[in-house]
Amino acid sequence: MTYTSSARQPEPESRPTVSRGAEGPPAGPESSAVNGAANDYNVVPIAAAHTARQGASRHADTSLPSPETSTKGKKSTPAAKVRADALRMLGCVRIATVRQMAQVITKEDADGRSYVRRAMNKLAELGLAETNGKDGKHQIWNLTPAGQKALADGTELPPRPKAGTGAKAVRAGFGPHGVAVTDMILAYGGRKHLTDWQVEVNHAIKETGLSFNTDAVLALPTKTSEVRLFELDNGTMSQARLAKEVWDYERYAGHRVWEGARGTIGTTYPFWQRHRYTRFQTFPRLHVVLAGKEEHLLDNRLQALADDVHGITIAVWVNTLPRLQRGEPWYEIGVDDPSRRRERYPEPVGR
Repeated sequence: MTYTSSARQPEPESRPTVSRGAEGPPAGPESSAVNGAANDYNVVPIAAAHTARQGASRHADTSLPSPETSTKGKKSTPAAKVRADALRMLGCVRIATVRQMAQVITKEDADGRSYVRRAMNKLAELGLAETNGKDGKHQIWNLTPAGQKALADGTELPPRPKAGTGAKAVRAGFGPHGVAVTDMILAYGGRKHLTDWQVEVNHAIKETGLSFNTDAVLALPTKTSEVRLFELDNGTMSQARLAKEVWDYERYAGHRVWEGARGTIGTTYPFWQRHRYTRFQTFPRLHVVLAGKEEHLLDNRLQALADDVHGITIAVWVNTLPRLQRGEPWYEIGVDDPSRRRERYPEPVGR
């Protein structure tokens, strides 16, 4: 099939313009991202942490604050502030390089990296951050358990009790994939809503044995707690495995649960709507980002994925990382269709 450019584009798709002037911290508390693991029916709904923010504006600022500007127009990046911002960023994206942190914290190039590099070395001395591998020549940084505790004790971010540090993934050789996920997050929205991201979010249905981790989930602080799902392929998966991962989202969306008193007819509801994304009327859109290869090969991979998921009944948008970084539009390869999805997956038997 031939893919066509989607007429609908998400608001954060193009790179936001970041003011180089003084910018204060967010006016309200940082909004929550999704709950880390949903292994059974007793999960905490994704909307729970947003209850106190029901009146939040669609454009509520949950970004990391920009560096302050001195009276002479030069950026002021005190060491303590850089360290604090680095801790917060790693608490959101889990692993990052100095280049990526400088892009968010200082919005400078060489000078910004030197600020962040010194800050990370100091955090390592304090036992709050560490490096366990490299992406090419660049060290990959992550928080230590002590760094996570310091962040939690300071209430800098929403509670994420099951979030890992990322150290095991880096040591196991998955560091480059994690760095690419961070690049995807920064390309999609930059510092905007940075604290509303969570990485490696488990989606599971105990009854069927279906379980997979979503690379990144963005929960925007809107009245409906708008959620977007992100999968990144860094060129390491086979085409068949990539397609299966996308179809797993349809299987997750298609599962229904029966509810009703014993002896009554009862009724069925989508599992995700009852136990995960409780304030949504439609299943969250899945964004697939392709990276790790030359652009012409990524284009071929995009076309093949469009063919492999033809007829899928959830909303799927796809893009390549280079295009996303240039602010180019997404391609729509799947449309949400609850009616066809319900026909495709059998109803659970009532008790």
